[in-house]
Amino acid sequence: MPGKAFVFGDDINTDLMVPGRYLTLSKPEDLATVCMAGISEDFASRISQGDVFVAGSNFGCGSSREHAPISIKAAGVSCVIATSFARIFYRNAINISLPVLESPIAARSIRDGDEVSVDMENGSITNYSKNETYTFTPFPKFILEIFSVGGLSNFIKNQSIIRGGK
Repeated sequence: MPGKAFVFGDDINTDLMVPGRYLTLSKPEDLATVCMAGISEDFASRISQGDVFVAGSNFGCGSSREHAPISIKAAGVSCVIATSFARIFYRNAINISLPVLESPIAARSIRDGDEVSVDMENGSITNYSKNETYTFTPFPKFILEIFSVGGLSNFIKNQSIIRGGK
């Protein structure tokens, strides 16, 4: 199902995603309400389930706070498409099952408000507003499994169960 694109520039840091004054929050539903509050205090109220963030380079730079990807996912964003990501943000996002897709052409082409959808298995992004399709390198099978089970913790628990653990 398509979602609306919210487009950002380069170097969107974690303090813009969740300003320091909100770091006392820990529940995902609370963090959802302050998603991107460093850009606009009411930003989270504009997000609907399935919407997509699109950005330039170095998305998620700054501190390694896990609050940032948690707030984005909890707000209902289905994935983040960018030219590139700060590595710690990228890893934190995958750990919590927030798809982070590197596609420079999509990041340059998608405009604020465009309706887009993502095919994770085939590595394609469809922009219905422009009737265009972009590509990204699909994730390996084990990363798709992390997404399908809701994050790295669940993935590890499932692997333990499969291997005879409890």
